[in-house]
Amino acid sequence: QVQFVESGGGLVQPGGSLRLSCAASGSIFRTLTLGWYRQAPGKQREFVARITTSGDMTHYLTPVEGRFTISRDNTKNTLYLQMNSLKPEDTAVYYCNSIPNPIQWGQGTQVTVSS
Repeated sequence: QVQFVESGGGLVQPGGSLRLSCAASGSIFRTLTLGWYRQAPGKQREFVARITTSGDMTHYLTPVEGRFTISRDNTKNTLYLQMNSLKPEDTAVYYCNSIPNPIQWGQGTQVTVSS
């Protein structure tokens, strides 16, 4: 069973940057297509980005394309999300999980974009 622990969130001004990390336990990490999701207050959780097992292909939610970059380090069992040019509408709790079938959700990490 894989467990995910997200970190790196915080309060940032519009236009700022953050780098999220997701540490995962379990030897199957490198066999999973992984992704980032987010849930804003009062809204459903939504897909943000995904990356293949080897990291050679990525896909993004249209509003974040060109601003966010997903990457992974299979030697460290860690997934990353570099977020640049942040906007207030990016405010949400961010989660990592497997795609297309999410397994146990972690606690997430709060990202707040506000001046």
